[in-house]
Amino acid sequence: MVSRAKDTHTTNRVVRVDDEDWAVYELACKAKGLTRSADIRVHIKREVAAFRRKQKAEATEA
Repeated sequence: MVSRAKDTHTTNRVVRVDDEDWAVYELACKAKGLTRSADIRVHIKREVAAFRRKQKAEATEA
């Protein structure tokens, strides 16, 4: 039997951030116990969830 484990690979994305902000962002993330990548993913998931809630609410109003 072939194992069909969920693929958890994420694609690398290019984001342009100036060096000073990137360095301070690392400190801010470390203070929260997160890596920069993890913090960015948390932010994206929150934004997507809010967007989906808004779409659902607008669809039920129509």
